[in-house]
Amino acid sequence: MIARTSAPPLIAISMGDPAGVGPEVVLKAVASIARARHPPRVVVIGDLNVMAETARRLRRVPRPYLWNPGDAALPLTRGIAIMPASDLPKMARRPGHPTAEGGDACFRYVVMGARMAMDGEIDALVTAPISKEWWDRAGHHYPGHSELLAEIGKARRWRMMFAGGQLKLALVTVHMGLKEVSAKLTRPAVFETIRLLHRHLRENARVASPRIAVLGFNPHAGENGLFGDEEIRAIAPAIRAARRAGIDAFGPIPPDTAFIRPAGRFNFDGAVAMYHDQGLIPLKTLEFDRAVNVTLGLPFVRTSPDHGTAMDIAGTGRANPSSMIAALEYAWRVAQARGGAARRRGE
Repeated sequence: MIARTSAPPLIAISMGDPAGVGPEVVLKAVASIARARHPPRVVVIGDLNVMAETARRLRRVPRPYLWNPGDAALPLTRGIAIMPASDLPKMARRPGHPTAEGGDACFRYVVMGARMAMDGEIDALVTAPISKEWWDRAGHHYPGHSELLAEIGKARRWRMMFAGGQLKLALVTVHMGLKEVSAKLTRPAVFETIRLLHRHLRENARVASPRIAVLGFNPHAGENGLFGDEEIRAIAPAIRAARRAGIDAFGPIPPDTAFIRPAGRFNFDGAVAMYHDQGLIPLKTLEFDRAVNVTLGLPFVRTSPDHGTAMDIAGTGRANPSSMIAALEYAWRVAQARGGAARRRGE
């Protein structure tokens, strides 16, 4: 067990797939945040050899060093602390060449980080990009991070939220084919998404009275049932239930006009989208380099950058760390807003 102290929040970062850009953006992000006036404490869960080789290629980042859990201070001026969770052979450490061994290793990094969070040893977990394909090839059959973390955290009700400087939105459904979405759009599912987003905005983003826009599912939000009944049977009743619960939610609004900004800004604090691309297309168009993935409903803080492994540029030094920096900063802010309590049940 790692000793808890009154020091700044302790944030763990899972390294991501060793063949992707995760190690690079992690090193760049930690080096960037180390320049803050009162930086958080950071430890990277990953492979020391991968991180050291990446640091040598980048040259101008603090060197990684093996972390002793008794070293509570984690001085970033000394280097970037690594908690070794694998000892990968050279074949599995080559940038741009994913392997099942690497997929298995990065799965274990996430599991270790989540268990540390559940045990109260860290205040937040930031996850670098993984390859879902190589998780699957390694025998770990999860659609992504969120589903695994929800299982470890025993979270029955969780949602993916994406946050940028201009736009914050939560998704009712996540990783599924479009033909399956309609059946998953129920009044409870939509209401729970609104509720989790409202609570996060109030408690962690410090928005006193969040105004939440709820998108429709069909063109023109269904035109009163002309193009589908999802708005009538699920979305509108969920909005009414949210308003009865004291939440300032409105809609369903037509998806094609939901993100227009007539005065240069949105007229809401957060939005609820019904499926993955409905929300992610506008968000990534606006904030691709700054967006952060946040899992709502977990008993711990979890964020990640909003991009993938980018195997095509891994090892070149060209990976943009902006989204990882944003994910680290967002986790830091939320951990501080929660008072540094690593184990807090519910979102």
